[in-house]
Amino acid sequence: MGDRNYHNVFEIIKKDLKSATSNPIVTIVLIGLIILPSLYALLNIQACWDPYGNTGDVAFAIANLDNGTSFEGTNINIGNELVKDLKKNDKFKWTFVTEDELRDGVYKGDYYAGIVIPKNLSENVVSITGDDPQQAKLEYIVNMKQNPVAAKLTDSGSNAVYNSLNAKIIEIINLAAYGKLGELQEGLASGASQLASGGSQLQQGASQVSSGADQVSSGVGQVKDGSSQVKDGASQVQQGASDVNSGKDAVKQGSSQVKDGASQVQQGSEELESAVDPSLIPEGPVKEYAEGNVKLADGASQVADGASQLADGSVELAEGSSKLANGASDVAGGSSQLADGSVELAEGSLALAAGSQMLSNAATQALFTAASSLASSADSLAGITGINETILGDYFYAPVKLDRHELFSVPDYGSQVSPFYLVLSMWVGALITCAMLRSGTSQGTKYSPLEMYTGKAVLFIIMSLLQGAVTIIGAHILGIYIDNELMFILSCLFVSGIFMLVVYSFVSALGDVGKAVAIVLLVIQISGTGGIYPVEIMAQFFNVMNPFLPMTYAITLIREAQLGLIWSNYLPALIILLGIGVATVIVMMIIKEKADKATHYFEERLEDSGLF
Repeated sequence: MGDRNYHNVFEIIKKDLKSATSNPIVTIVLIGLIILPSLYALLNIQACWDPYGNTGDVAFAIANLDNGTSFEGTNINIGNELVKDLKKNDKFKWTFVTEDELRDGVYKGDYYAGIVIPKNLSENVVSITGDDPQQAKLEYIVNMKQNPVAAKLTDSGSNAVYNSLNAKIIEIINLAAYGKLGELQEGLASGASQLASGGSQLQQGASQVSSGADQVSSGVGQVKDGSSQVKDGASQVQQGASDVNSGKDAVKQGSSQVKDGASQVQQGSEELESAVDPSLIPEGPVKEYAEGNVKLADGASQVADGASQLADGSVELAEGSSKLANGASDVAGGSSQLADGSVELAEGSLALAAGSQMLSNAATQALFTAASSLASSADSLAGITGINETILGDYFYAPVKLDRHELFSVPDYGSQVSPFYLVLSMWVGALITCAMLRSGTSQGTKYSPLEMYTGKAVLFIIMSLLQGAVTIIGAHILGIYIDNELMFILSCLFVSGIFMLVVYSFVSALGDVGKAVAIVLLVIQISGTGGIYPVEIMAQFFNVMNPFLPMTYAITLIREAQLGLIWSNYLPALIILLGIGVATVIVMMIIKEKADKATHYFEERLEDSGLF
């Protein structure tokens, strides 16, 4: 660009500044353009400063029909307790009415919402501790037509009542369970004592079993010795029985010989008696001899008879002795088996005694261990059941505490949303300024399109910086939270200047079409930049457009500078936004140079219509 070009550019700038200051009406309008964007931002931020903290005038009706009930001998009325809690709660304008008044009022819009507490609320709550629990219910009635935001706010009110009721239910259930814990603690302590006593008795029995095992062990030795002696005696008896059986045969044979000899003696005696008759023999030695022989023959006959009887008796005796010997042999054999069984029985008794001793010792140890564990559990429960019931109720109301740690803590909601509204106001300011002030055309002038573009741009840039300065001052007056003052100021001025360049470039190059483009971008950026709602929950179109929108990166710059600076977030956004601005300026300057005449013609035709 030559010296002539620079002269023309400065000439355009001088004319614009003179026009801005020479006419008071123009000056007032320009001041209005400077202030208006900041008001757009500040008023919206103020409106959102604490939306959930200003619900005290939102009408919320309550109809309490609860008849109450008794619990562990105490009369309770959960409905009345809820009403007492709500009267202390200033989050909403709680209005306590009849059921008919509530339904009619919500229907007509006198109340945004209402909750009906049923007659059997307390009864159903207490039933949870019994065998037939009934679900407690509240009836929530909300007028969705009246106001969409109010409906969402009253949802939080219904949740407050709901949470309060659940807290009461949990408190009742847990206090009842707490009483059962006390009974369990006593039972465990008693059981531990009984187990310990049983363990002592079992230990005494174990000692007796151990002593008996020693006696059994001693008796086993004696049984083994006796068994050996029984076996030896049985062997001797069996040997004697064998000898008796052998002698029986000899007795039978001798008995037969004795009977034969006795028969011969008797026969001889008879012959002698028949041959000698003493009465025929004269007195004298011969007669005496004859009489002696007769007597001898008679005696021999008697001896023969006795011998024969003796022989028969000897046979019978031998037979009996043989039977006795055989029986003794059987008895000896049985005694030997009995001795063997006695040894096995003794050894089994010894093993049984040893096992009994081990079992009794193990059982004793197990009982003592169980008694110790039960006693420890009882002690632990004793520590729990000794808690004050008031403290316990508070604990059960919130048994788990959520320890919240806030990163980049912000004191109010208004400061949280201010990056979005500040950036939005800067785009709106650029749009209004470009709509109110002429961006200029080179047609019919001595200036080239680029000279006109450059010369007119200065006034718009100055306006953007002034708008940014007013917005910064207003933000401080409003009291929004600012973490880094210097970066916040520089970021606001930078964003305001870039936005003005982008919108001005559109309007300068495309005229009214450029204004339409800037408006369309405004609409898309309201939802597509994630300034208020996460872009992830928006339609897919906005997710796709998000990386290409200038406000996406402008909000990041203001947010980082205002609420907590992270350079790794700030610098990429700064570079991209600067790139968008530079690219827009280059493209629009090319378009203006090539299509300035067509744009001027298009605008003239719109003016000729009398509508634009």
